[in-house]
Amino acid sequence: MDTETGKDSDNPILTGPFWPVFFRYALPSVAGLLALTTANIVDGVFIGNFAGADALAALNLLIPWFTLLFGMALALAIGGTVRAGRYLGEGRTDAASAIFSKCLMATLALALTGALVGFLFHDGIYRVLGASPDIYPLMSEYFLVIIWVLVAQLVTMVLYYFVRVDGFPGLATTALVAGAATNILLDALLVGYLDYGLRGAAIATGLAQVLQFAVLARYFLKPERKLHFQLQQKHWQEIPQAFANGVSEWINELSVGLVMLLINWLLMTTQGVAGVAAFTVVNYLIFLSLMVFYGISDAMHVLISHNLGAGNAERIRRFMGCGATVILSLALTLVVTVWLFGNQVIRLFLDTTADPATAALADRFLIILWPLFLVNGINVLLSVYLTAMHKALPSALVAFSRSLVLPALLLVGIARFAPEWPLLLALPLAEWLTFGLAIALFLRFRPQRVITAPG
Repeated sequence: MDTETGKDSDNPILTGPFWPVFFRYALPSVAGLLALTTANIVDGVFIGNFAGADALAALNLLIPWFTLLFGMALALAIGGTVRAGRYLGEGRTDAASAIFSKCLMATLALALTGALVGFLFHDGIYRVLGASPDIYPLMSEYFLVIIWVLVAQLVTMVLYYFVRVDGFPGLATTALVAGAATNILLDALLVGYLDYGLRGAAIATGLAQVLQFAVLARYFLKPERKLHFQLQQKHWQEIPQAFANGVSEWINELSVGLVMLLINWLLMTTQGVAGVAAFTVVNYLIFLSLMVFYGISDAMHVLISHNLGAGNAERIRRFMGCGATVILSLALTLVVTVWLFGNQVIRLFLDTTADPATAALADRFLIILWPLFLVNGINVLLSVYLTAMHKALPSALVAFSRSLVLPALLLVGIARFAPEWPLLLALPLAEWLTFGLAIALFLRFRPQRVITAPG
């Protein structure tokens, strides 16, 4: 038994060797999110090559709406699992099951509301998103199918997080991998072979989500699980409390959507649909990096929240060291890959003979954006750390700075006061400025100080 804790010697999170425990949770999380990312990237490959650059632009214009809903569900998932992890660390399985049940029901209500709003007001949504009327039909091909798919997708995502926090990361990853593989195969069939375009991509996503939920639902058959779903619940005020604790993740998602909306508006004004399509291609690489880093950081939610409940400051510090080391190594690898193979990656998404100007524009965007890969992972890790330590306001400050305030201010500032500068330079500048803030807040709320603080 680990003499540091004196508690729960059967829980490897509290007593096990650091690197094996870290990789036990981080590897399935990264693998799962990479599988999910691969599916989305393959969506882009098929849409760009078979439906064209305009279809890629139509998909990108819808991202702010999706991030609004995903962000709210993610806040419930992260805030809820942080609370559940702490309850499990304290041995309070009834309280953990209650927050599990309430988060699933709240997510279902949220997703159904979003689907109805999208169905009734889709043209108004397209207008707000900055699209021109000539691209509305392309957007509707995808949007009017995917809004119903999101009902299953959001509930499945929240269930995934709770399955992981209850100690079944392998099952959670299996579900993601199965869904992603199915999505890729169906994309090849519906988009590549049958030429169903954006509607085919949305249908592929829906069918893959059904399979993913079916695999994940095996959790309810596990006799050793600690979380049990119960329909009748009290104390619903815990839902806004959980949402508040996950607010930084909601801000991350919402801010991505708002910044994407601003970028789309500015690019449509200056470079038209080609500019939006070119940024869509480069944004897939940003998305890939963030999914890797979120995968590692999401594992930290579990490791930190359990050890916070058990009062293990040193274990939290050591796990943070594991996470930072891996993220920095991967960041350097990604930057070198971008330097050496960036042009080839961009051309996976576009038929350069059909859209040579868009491909060339994407090349220029990548040259501007690569420095953000060096620090965006550490910023995500530190924001997640603050959330898991129940420091919601500092975590939100980091998230808000990197994903909304600084990018928006810099984008508008460059567009207005330095139009000769590359517009997208705002994004790496925002990440590096946030990095300084995040380091300062981590030092202020380091593990030993938080755990030994009175109250």
